[in-house]
Amino acid sequence: MQDERQDGITALGAVDLAAAIRGRVVSCVEVMRAYLERIHRLNPRVNAIVALRDDAGLLLEAEAADAALARGEIVGPLHGFPLAVKDLDAVRGLPFTQGSPIFADRIAETDTIMVSRLRAAGAIFIGKTNIPEFGLGSHSFNPVYGTTGNAYDPDKSAGGSSGGAAVAVALRMQPVADGSDHGGSLRNPPAFNNCYGLRPSWGRIPVEAKDVFSPGLSVLGAIGRTPADIGLMLSVQAGYDPRCPNSIRQDPSAFAGPLARDFSGTRIAWLGDFGGQIPFDPGVLELGRAALATFTEIGCVVEEAVPRFDMEQLWRDWLVLRALTVAAALRPLYDEPGHRAQLKPEAVWEAERGLALSADQVTAALEGRTRWYEVLRRFMERYDYLVMPSAQVFPFDKNLRWPETVGGRLMDTYHRWMQTVIPVTMSGLPALDVPAGFGDAGLPTGIQIVGRNHGELACLQLGAAYDAASNWVRRWPTPTQ
Repeated sequence: MQDERQDGITALGAVDLAAAIRGRVVSCVEVMRAYLERIHRLNPRVNAIVALRDDAGLLLEAEAADAALARGEIVGPLHGFPLAVKDLDAVRGLPFTQGSPIFADRIAETDTIMVSRLRAAGAIFIGKTNIPEFGLGSHSFNPVYGTTGNAYDPDKSAGGSSGGAAVAVALRMQPVADGSDHGGSLRNPPAFNNCYGLRPSWGRIPVEAKDVFSPGLSVLGAIGRTPADIGLMLSVQAGYDPRCPNSIRQDPSAFAGPLARDFSGTRIAWLGDFGGQIPFDPGVLELGRAALATFTEIGCVVEEAVPRFDMEQLWRDWLVLRALTVAAALRPLYDEPGHRAQLKPEAVWEAERGLALSADQVTAALEGRTRWYEVLRRFMERYDYLVMPSAQVFPFDKNLRWPETVGGRLMDTYHRWMQTVIPVTMSGLPALDVPAGFGDAGLPTGIQIVGRNHGELACLQLGAAYDAASNWVRRWPTPTQ
């Protein structure tokens, strides 16, 4: 029989769990036991958490966390939280495979900047969350750990590349999760698993000095069951670091504060399919449009309005910058024949496209990105937020590599089916995925709330009001709960 006390602990959101631990309503050992029980019971069905550490060692760390509380030591916001970190980030002492057989036996020697902050905040690292190989693609499968199944149907895709993270949160196998996003990896997985995911502005969460002198396409962020839970996580992840000279200096503590505010008269533009420029499978766009009623209920004024821009040209510009970024990261592996043979075809394709680029092509793509940002900046002088779908399809058969057609259109690349997230990626603006309901097959989808530059707090505030009014996560739990 399932322990009701343990199940009650995992039902707590991250904010309430942190308060319960600080107030010693629950012990860190109880928390760890509760989450391990769910992991052992549910994870074999979905394969979301990988490289899971042994129970004994984790319980010893939980005991040490309780002892610190008993001594009255100052603890961080995540004290005693069991966290598995996305396998694109290094956690000292844990496997760091990036989903590649090349690194199947690698153990990380150091923490990344973000992981060091999670550790200092009191998190107990229990393992890693599963990803696609090198994070390439929005479907989490790799030759090291296998495929991650959806929280609502383990035979369907969990999305990616933060697929393991989203499923772990949706199934309450951890209270909150880190993630990263280049082409929707903090938006597509939460949409596929009925939870929340924040892609912050570039520089909000500092990364090691490899892309710091140009506005990169990839950012770190968080996934949670509520916007408030994400705010708690972001308050730890964010903040200036001199190793990342373009990181944002704003005090991140505001993200963990109250999110309630009045949204009367707030102007929202619904971008939908950008005037027919982006295809959708039946039902997805309709659910997104239906979810707009919730914004109206909380006082917002919603209009269907689309900035004038060629989405196909924006896509081509992104392809150039994407290939440039991936080629730079993978070239050492691509150049070594033995390693190249171990790369998945999509990685080889990206690397070869990137290595063939000319300076003129890169410059033109950067100019296109700049024009798009300026169009959105002007457009958002009229609108406080933009809203658009987070995915173009419902979760699909996990045995597929990617959907080959969407809305009757042939997909010409392995990531074209996620084109709806690229406008945000190319703008650098923050976006919060929020649940938008379930299709006829009982599978979820989501929509993106897009804020102005550096507007993460505003996104979380609108997300919190939407969450209170729609109640999707609590109203439609996963079948395993």
